[in-house]
Amino acid sequence: MRANSDDAMHPHGHLELCEEGTRLYASALRTGRIARSEVAATPCLIDLALLHPDPDDAAWLRPVPPTAALAQLLLPLEEEIQERRRLTIALSGTFEPFMAISAQNPSTTHAITVLEGIHRIDDSLSRATAECSKELLTLQPGGGRSPDILSRALERVQPLLARGVRVRTLYQHTARHSQGIQAYKERAGSEQMEIRTLEQLIDRLIIIDRKVAYVPAREDGLVALELRHPGLVEYLAAVFEEFWNRAIPLDDHLPHVRTPDGITGIQRSIARLLIEGHVDDAIARRLGMNVRTCRTHIAKLAATLGSGSRAQLGYLIAQSGILNQSE
Repeated sequence: MRANSDDAMHPHGHLELCEEGTRLYASALRTGRIARSEVAATPCLIDLALLHPDPDDAAWLRPVPPTAALAQLLLPLEEEIQERRRLTIALSGTFEPFMAISAQNPSTTHAITVLEGIHRIDDSLSRATAECSKELLTLQPGGGRSPDILSRALERVQPLLARGVRVRTLYQHTARHSQGIQAYKERAGSEQMEIRTLEQLIDRLIIIDRKVAYVPAREDGLVALELRHPGLVEYLAAVFEEFWNRAIPLDDHLPHVRTPDGITGIQRSIARLLIEGHVDDAIARRLGMNVRTCRTHIAKLAATLGSGSRAQLGYLIAQSGILNQSE
């Protein structure tokens, strides 16, 4: 019970000097001694060796000079610091040979690094882009980009173009309606920059010199993966090339192919995604358009096929054979 009472009166750690202990220690220094009864509630004064028994009277305590007290308290701390320094030097010496091996062998570096937060993603991407010497490949799904985003992209890519790096970017067809994309290419002013478009793309992808790739790890874009495994990066580069070979240069006109029923290519893509069970929001995101435009296409598709409901539309799409027609 006594210990509990002392803890209640002296709630902080015994190696801390409380406000009351500070006052009593100062008083003891001024007067040369202090009664034991006055410091009963401040055991920190004894634990910190700031007071010692009066040899002439056991009822009194005498203050230890602050210089002596401080030296006594700092000594174990300094010894601990010295020990940690010795440990740091020893660990550095132990790991130095391994660091040399790692620097000579890229395969021992982290194959996958998780980047959390926009700032960390941008910092890593900026460092890797600054070191780019040959080729930058990017997949940019979605529609047009805001002037601010395109301006930042231009700032990042212009130094690459200036030193002869080839830059190839894939957008979706919907980006063709953006004046900003056209202006972005014109402002870059280099034959080293090529832009093509495709109706559908997978998620965002950035590949730098075929040594490092970046892919999103979460839908909100706040987490990304930095990939450095050669096999994985090469596989993603092959995926990019497959898309690139099927894409249409930005300066070329899109072919407007319609089925005999008047169904457009974009409506056929929507029909395929509907059959796969995607909802309107997901279809719009996959095709790089807003939901309202997507629903307009779905309504036209339904009218062409004579559908009165979403369930019936799926059945009619399957029966119509439009998904079997060539693109």
